[in-house]
Amino acid sequence: MKKYETIVLIGRFEPVHNAHVSLMQRASELASQVIIIIGSDKQPRTYKNPFTSAERELQIRSVIHKYIPEDVVTRIERNIDTIYNDQAWASRVQAIVAKHTATQTKIAIIGHTKDETSYYLKMFPQWSQEECPLFQALSATDVRDLYFRRNHNMEFLRNVVPESTFRQLQMFQISPAFEQIIREREFIVEHDKQYSGLKFKPIFVTVDAVVVQSGHVLMIKRRAEPGKGLWAMPGGYLNADTDKSIEDAMLRELVEETGIKVPEKVLRGNIRWTKVFDAIGRSPRGRIITHASKIVLPDGPLPKVKGSDDAEKAKWVPICELKSEECFEDHHEIIANMLGV
Repeated sequence: MKKYETIVLIGRFEPVHNAHVSLMQRASELASQVIIIIGSDKQPRTYKNPFTSAERELQIRSVIHKYIPEDVVTRIERNIDTIYNDQAWASRVQAIVAKHTATQTKIAIIGHTKDETSYYLKMFPQWSQEECPLFQALSATDVRDLYFRRNHNMEFLRNVVPESTFRQLQMFQISPAFEQIIREREFIVEHDKQYSGLKFKPIFVTVDAVVVQSGHVLMIKRRAEPGKGLWAMPGGYLNADTDKSIEDAMLRELVEETGIKVPEKVLRGNIRWTKVFDAIGRSPRGRIITHASKIVLPDGPLPKVKGSDDAEKAKWVPICELKSEECFEDHHEIIANMLGV
């Protein structure tokens, strides 16, 4: 008789490594059903999230096939990030588990409390918690750090990931996406060097414009790293010497990046509200606090726009066509938050 009927394992699995295998094996020993929830679904490829949900699911299924007994029911589900709404995230997890369990099912959540990123383990007091010891002091962050280098040691990686993950890493390293992620990592390393001598880590202030008209939102395609080629809100850093206010900075960046053919007085007069977005991990460039302003222009023909400055392209995008996997950092979530969609 097993301790639980169902056990829940949540992770990003970027990528699957030996510690994940150990967790899955332990979960299968404790329960007759294991529900594995893959986080960070529908994210663009970045150094933090280099693999798609489909690629990570394939890694997990390979592990299940080799290491998990056939009499254990394993289910794989996906969950998107909502870093500004933990309760919505937790609610989706609860709904996933409820779909596969009966009302009185004895449920536990399994994991290792390694640091502040493991807070989610305590978000489900209705379930028991199974704490697992750290396996080989190994994390996915360590694996990514070893892998996304121009001189990476594949033979060392062979010792810390299952064979199926290793084969996928071998194939991925010859793809254009691999080179893109290395360039992003190199940018971040050089970016951080500028501030390495400071006593305290810097906090940056940025501004973003959520401009909507006739069911469209104004977006720019990023010209450079990080996030080259991804869609973003028009915005940038506050100029400490020349910007008189957050609002002035936002309007300056909006016009510079999109060349929007709307008088400044009209733009300023249609600002509905400004909201701060400050999640601790929202950008790999460090602690960046952004002030997003919602501008709602009157319905009618869309004003002409053209990419310039840091924007390769500016474009009005139908709100329903905006995809999180094509958007920079947390911009899709900010837009959804500001527009209530």
